[in-house]
Amino acid sequence: MSTLDITDVSFPPYVDQRPGTAGLRKKVSVFSQPHYVEMFTQAVFSTLKLPAGSRLVIGGDGRYFNSEAIQRLMAVAVANGVSEIIVGQHGLLSTPAASHLIRLRHAAAGFILTASHNPGGPSGDFGLKFNTPTGGQAPEHVTDEVFRISQQQTGYRRADLPHVDLSRTGITRLAGLVVEVVDPVADYAVLMESLFDFQRIADWLRAGHRIRFDAMHAVTGPYARRILVERLGAPLDSLRHAEPLPDFGGLHPDPNPIDAAGLVAESRGAGAPDLLAASDGDGDRNMILGPDTFLSPCDSVAVMLANVTRIPGYREGVPGVARSMPTSRALDVVAASLGLPCYETPTGWRFFCNLLEAGRIGLCGEESFGTSSAHCREKDGLWAVLFWLNLLAVDGRSLPGILRDHWARFGRHHYQRWDYVVPDAGRANELMEALRRLLPALQGTNPAGGIIDTADDFHYRDPVDASESAHQGVRLIFSNGARIVYRLSGTGTAGATLRVYLERHVTLPGEIVLSTPAALTPLGELAAQIARIAHHTGLSAPTGMI
Repeated sequence: MSTLDITDVSFPPYVDQRPGTAGLRKKVSVFSQPHYVEMFTQAVFSTLKLPAGSRLVIGGDGRYFNSEAIQRLMAVAVANGVSEIIVGQHGLLSTPAASHLIRLRHAAAGFILTASHNPGGPSGDFGLKFNTPTGGQAPEHVTDEVFRISQQQTGYRRADLPHVDLSRTGITRLAGLVVEVVDPVADYAVLMESLFDFQRIADWLRAGHRIRFDAMHAVTGPYARRILVERLGAPLDSLRHAEPLPDFGGLHPDPNPIDAAGLVAESRGAGAPDLLAASDGDGDRNMILGPDTFLSPCDSVAVMLANVTRIPGYREGVPGVARSMPTSRALDVVAASLGLPCYETPTGWRFFCNLLEAGRIGLCGEESFGTSSAHCREKDGLWAVLFWLNLLAVDGRSLPGILRDHWARFGRHHYQRWDYVVPDAGRANELMEALRRLLPALQGTNPAGGIIDTADDFHYRDPVDASESAHQGVRLIFSNGARIVYRLSGTGTAGATLRVYLERHVTLPGEIVLSTPAALTPLGELAAQIARIAHHTGLSAPTGMI
């Protein structure tokens, strides 16, 4: 059989291709430079060293530049020995659906083209990450090697691949290459139906309960239409912003109370739906609301664990759970009551993957609106929505009622994140270095009605492979149940965002019913004072609070 012509292209390295916690994210203007996509993907293939004839999964969130980048990526993939490519129709695959497809089809790797919750459009952001055969994000030592190679290579290989039509499902054969364009929703929908009681949910909806799902003009629109409307029978007007658009319709596709303010307003109105939810650009995050109730992601995963055996796919329970270090310790309390191990990992979903693969955990979550289980190796926004729909359908109580009863049993972890967007990343780094130097002096002090029992820079040793990750965030843990965490975010494309996480665990009824701002504002002011945030950044108040 003839093969496609391969060309070796000479080009100097790009110096800015270090992957972050979820791949490489840059402005569209950076990614669209000549040879930029090809140079990065060549560094990935040179690192992975896939055997000839490998199968690859490719898809993205549909943001601007998605289609062109896929064509360029495929040309490099074929030149590096890939002979079978599975790609979502129109270039679409949600991140959890891609993870599932990699596992289902036994692919050697997968590429997901997304900048997650970052804005889209010509002046927005673009991203490219690669997943392992497990369906999970590449581990840190692999992404470090990708960057090392990217700084040494002097070009890339590309196949003379004609434009592949991604608008129709089906198989295209091209001189030793098979490209299969698949329905991006079908396999994922089958997986969801195997985990949840679709009939029970459909009956609950037919009984007059209402939902509202905001896809934010991102990738989950087709998934929500197929599952929530066509499979479960929700009215079509249950969906908002369900058509994927390259610029997300000008929306910021981040499911939080600020960027999904319209959904929050609807939850507070008369006759609010029983459940309101939103997902992000690539479908891995979720925000869930009930009537007059914002469900903190930290509370969400804790309530899920407390009720996990009521869901068909989890009737046998889970072997353990995990949360990212900045996430509140609400999950820890439930896990302790069930006698389950609860692992504390650095931020970044890839740190959960070893625990999932080893069978140590079956449920995990992080404060930044991410929750999932062992059904895939990425966080999964629509899965979380279906979990809550199933729980509401079998429980009989409202979402606010379930949450109130949970707090009465386990106490409430008041939790809030204060973000400080710092245009000069150097100043943000200086703040963190100064804070680390201060830690020995903070240990044992009593600045807020509770002694600081722990003042450290979180260092993680993976219990599965013994790999270590240092400098994952500064922790101040108080004897009175309070906690402050500081870390710099790794998901932006410019400057830096200092995230300050505030937490208080309370058990008295009068403290439980306090508003979260009332419960945490004094702690936030103390956090700003200890880290001298105004001094280092010039910011006298947070840029945003979530």
